[in-house]
Amino acid sequence: MVGVRIDLHTHSTESDGTDTPAELVATAVAAGLDAVAITDHDTTAGWAAAEQAVRDLAGPGRFRLVPGAELSCVCPDGNGRNITVHLLAYLFDPNSAALAQEQSRLRAERRERLYEMARHMAADGFPVDPDEIMAGLPPDSPGGRPHLARALVNAGTVVSVDEAFAKYLGGSGRYYLPRTDTPVRRAIDMITEAGGATVLAHPFATARGPVVTADVVAELTEHGLAGIEIDHPDHDPETRVRLRGLAAELDLIPTGSSDYHGTNKTIRIGQETTPPDSLDRLVARCSGSKVIN
Repeated sequence: MVGVRIDLHTHSTESDGTDTPAELVATAVAAGLDAVAITDHDTTAGWAAAEQAVRDLAGPGRFRLVPGAELSCVCPDGNGRNITVHLLAYLFDPNSAALAQEQSRLRAERRERLYEMARHMAADGFPVDPDEIMAGLPPDSPGGRPHLARALVNAGTVVSVDEAFAKYLGGSGRYYLPRTDTPVRRAIDMITEAGGATVLAHPFATARGPVVTADVVAELTEHGLAGIEIDHPDHDPETRVRLRGLAAELDLIPTGSSDYHGTNKTIRIGQETTPPDSLDRLVARCSGSKVIN
């Protein structure tokens, strides 16, 4: 297993990435990865195309696809506030009724939020067309701020997606609108009931905003959280050391991932990776769907 490279956190055009699901698989294969997870926000729409790409491009036994999703959740931070946290969910049954209903609600709200943010910017004279942005989304895609950011880049208003977030679309930006996320314990319950496993994504990435305390991570572990993302581009070396200690203390499965979004970010696919035994431990916990070879 020496040299096996696994990336368990990537996004396609079905949410806020720039690679189609098939292109995502091809990019992973070209980068020398042995396994990749497709974890679009609040949707499993890319699973089928990614699976077909694995069968077409990788050949039997040479590459593995881990079906998953990323869920935005509201969670107590341990200091008296509620904040947004992200859960990576793996190998669950996409037809689970409660989960499918919640993901449908989230996608609809994300689309409405994106349209309203674009409409407000257009009303203030920014060269963006809300209807054009929405028309460019895949059917039933969740949509999101990166789509509006990309429209601002294409219009020459900003030079990068990061600049668009820093100036206009971030949590303190003038055009930011809130959303109603899933309570984190409910999300863990839904994924567990659907035969999947959950990993807390980039938990101590303070550059993204407020984060939870270690005590909250312990509480979520008692509630069924399976793992914690340690090696992530937004975690510095000191943070990774802290998280490894926490994972060992709580017997959480340690993962590493790029959080790849194509050209919407400068992060390379496979920039961070997951140990093979961690993927084995995740798979052993799951019964909702299977890894695709």
